[in-house]
Amino acid sequence: MISLLLTGLGCILLVLGSCFALLGAIGVLRLPDLYTRMHAASKAGAVGGGMILLAVALVSFDASIALRAVIGAVFLLLTTPVSAHLLARVSHRGGYHTQTIMFIDELGAPSTSKESVEQ
Repeated sequence: MISLLLTGLGCILLVLGSCFALLGAIGVLRLPDLYTRMHAASKAGAVGGGMILLAVALVSFDASIALRAVIGAVFLLLTTPVSAHLLARVSHRGGYHTQTIMFIDELGAPSTSKESVEQ
């Protein structure tokens, strides 16, 4: 009985995760610039991949496989936002700006570092 419940929950998580991954892929293909594409890939891709790994953990019925899948999901959810942030920062510093969509450029504003406060 409990195995049937875990299998059903794993199937639901697998379908939801694949839908999130599909939406992320469509977002990468359809969105207009680097920043919005990166947002779609990092958010929907991480959630979709995490759900798929959790589905593997539920359906496997093996503790070692389930532990690896959960560790993989945690690693994915921890590293994807960091890599997206670094990619956005490098592209902004490299001079990629979209004037049609970006109304406020907070990174281009003068910094309030210690040197500018002292002067």
